Amino acid sequence: MPLGRSRIITIASLLGILAGVLPILAAFYMAWAVVEARRQTQLADIAGYALARTQATFGDAANALEAARRLTDPTCSPTHIAALRAIVVNTRSVEDIGYFANGMLQCGSWGRPTIPVPRSAIDVTLSSDIGVTASLRPLISGGTPLTGFHSGAYVALTSPGRFTDVPVDKEVKLAVLAGGRTVVGARHDPDLSLLQKLAGGAKPAPSERTLYDIARDRDWTVIAVSPKPDVFRDLGDDLPMFLAVGVATSLLMVGLVVWLSRRRLSLLGELATAIRRREFIVHYQPIIDLQTGACVGAEALVRWRRPNGETVRPDIFIPLAEENGLIEPITHQVIEIVVAELKDLLAADRSAHIAVNLSAQDIQSGRFLPFMATLLEAAGVRPDQLWLEATERGFIDAKLARVTLEKARQSGHAVAIDDFGTGYSSLQYLQDLPLDALKIDKSFVDTIGIDSATSTITPHIIDIAKSLGLSVVAEGVERQEQADYLAQRGVHYAQGWLFSRPLPKAEFVAFYRRQSNGPI
Repeated sequence: MPLGRSRIITIASLLGILAGVLPILAAFYMAWAVVEARRQTQLADIAGYALARTQATFGDAANALEAARRLTDPTCSPTHIAALRAIVVNTRSVEDIGYFANGMLQCGSWGRPTIPVPRSAIDVTLSSDIGVTASLRPLISGGTPLTGFHSGAYVALTSPGRFTDVPVDKEVKLAVLAGGRTVVGARHDPDLSLLQKLAGGAKPAPSERTLYDIARDRDWTVIAVSPKPDVFRDLGDDLPMFLAVGVATSLLMVGLVVWLSRRRLSLLGELATAIRRREFIVHYQPIIDLQTGACVGAEALVRWRRPNGETVRPDIFIPLAEENGLIEPITHQVIEIVVAELKDLLAADRSAHIAVNLSAQDIQSGRFLPFMATLLEAAGVRPDQLWLEATERGFIDAKLARVTLEKARQSGHAVAIDDFGTGYSSLQYLQDLPLDALKIDKSFVDTIGIDSATSTITPHIIDIAKSLGLSVVAEGVERQEQADYLAQRGVHYAQGWLFSRPLPKAEFVAFYRRQSNGPI
């Protein structure tokens, strides 16, 4: 009997221990799974965004090479070199284009070489028959490695950093491979031999404790790698709670942590956190009166500056915000920043104005109007000093757009249609909606002075605007030839790197005060 009782007590004790331990172990295991799934999702997002950046960079280089091959000027003549320079200036992702003959550099966008420069060997040829040299160090870069793209007699040079220009934590290693094997860009000093093996289909050894994700297309492979997470480090604050609760509560909290961790660490979650922490700043692109050369205002351009100092470009986060209903709070923050930073300038010079971009959601809801009116009244800024700009995407629901724009104009704001000519129903919008100004998209300004299929569109856009009594603003002006042409055609205002890059508040105020009466 004593043995039987002892045995029962032992079994009961074991069951009690198991009943107490198993829920804790289950909670611990689920916590580990949550952290690893979170990291895996983050890697997938990073790899996908890096692939998109790579495709865009290569597309720019391929277009530049195609433009170079179409040149008809005598090779390495002054006009030929000038044409190469124009291609480089107008192609964001290309640093230089060189013309080669007999295996030697004859000339480039910066002129003729002063010393013999042999053509670099091609590491891999892509499906488009464009060859890739992963790393070369031309004189123009001062020894900084560049990636070369070969097509015919021309080689275009691109900074490898453009392939991996995505926001990533330092512990995430990133590499971009051309043709599935040749590394052309890397981030945070990864083990390239390991990444090449993983890209080729190999699996990491258990001892490596590595997580990774791969995004690829026909020519490019992007692989993002990070060490496996440490549960005690990454979820340590929540573990005591998991240990203190029962099985039901543990399961509930695991589900909640899964949702919160995925939401927080995805790029979308990081953007939501940035909105909550007000991580956005504004730079100002000066707007110039083409007749007087005076600065009359600026376009407010939002930037996302992360806590580590890294700046995320708008073309990465603005589409994400628009797709997920986060753009309106960003617009509100931009308006707040503009009013706070420039209220003194605007109050001192009533002729100055700042243009603020609106999204389709802003136009449809109209919620920014009372918010903006309150800020302007408190700051002593007149409504006519804040211009509103919207692209054609904001006019999809024409009825709602008309209501919002009419309220804006009744309040005193001028309304401009941005990126005109890039949508599908531009003329209809100009005729049906209450507008004050039209902004010519940079893609049309770029054609001024060159023989292009779209080069005749720009004067028609200007004539249309004049016939409707709209002010005209030209975007992306980068050459004096463009500014002279636009001024002769009666275009009122222009903005672009010919006049100034986008400036932070202090630099813009100084620029405005220097040029308020015309060019220095």
